[in-house]
Amino acid sequence: MTPTAVALLGFAAWTVLMVMLLGFTRTGLVFSGRKKSNDFRASGEDLGSFGYRVTRVHANCYENLPAAATVMLYAIATNQTAITDPFALAFIALRLAQSVTHLLSTAQPMVMIRFSFYIAQNAILIYWVLSLAHLL
Repeated sequence: MTPTAVALLGFAAWTVLMVMLLGFTRTGLVFSGRKKSNDFRASGEDLGSFGYRVTRVHANCYENLPAAATVMLYAIATNQTAITDPFALAFIALRLAQSVTHLLSTAQPMVMIRFSFYIAQNAILIYWVLSLAHLL
């Protein structure tokens, strides 16, 4: 499996893991009697601080997965993973770091760190798109 395929599968797996964490968070509230199963806001604002952060991490994953997956799948389908492989593991590491940082805290320094991880991911994606389009 190429590093690009590992990153692609890793991003999908991380997104699934985050939806499971969100599900367990909500299930815990239902079983403890603190929430009704049909009484959750999609925004997660009614889940407390950690639950809200889990909701946002999950949403950020599904908001960003399509673009990343498209670029990586294009590289795989066109046999151009030589372009994406060198930064593929860094890309998924940055995604994980962004998510974990968000799960830990929303204090201003942590938000800045998280944003740095996000910008780095997007820089990699832009580099990949330009390289795959043979513009670099």
